[in-house]
Amino acid sequence: MIDNDKKYFAIMPKLNSRRVDMLLEDVIGCRWTISVLRAVASGVRRPGALERSIEGISTKVLNDRLRHFTRAGIFERVQFPEIPPRVEYRLTAFGKKFLKLLREVEKLQEELNGN
Repeated sequence: MIDNDKKYFAIMPKLNSRRVDMLLEDVIGCRWTISVLRAVASGVRRPGALERSIEGISTKVLNDRLRHFTRAGIFERVQFPEIPPRVEYRLTAFGKKFLKLLREVEKLQEELNGN
């Protein structure tokens, strides 16, 4: 672990466990997790745009996922001092590393599917 990671973990909100396997289980526990992560990683950052780009997700579930990912240190919530208020979500450095894990899971699924 490099010094930047140590500093980040020191200020990151505390979860039930900092073990990656527990975090992975906690984050993947919702069927919308991958869709939300993919959308933000591809550049969709505003809640309304996320809701429009993820077919079938409700506002309540989206807001829950966004709060959860922010608490877990995967997303950063950026609020702009404008009227009307504007909020964007971005992957943190830790979130980018975490996304690599999910991409490996996707690769495994593709191998199992014979692609």
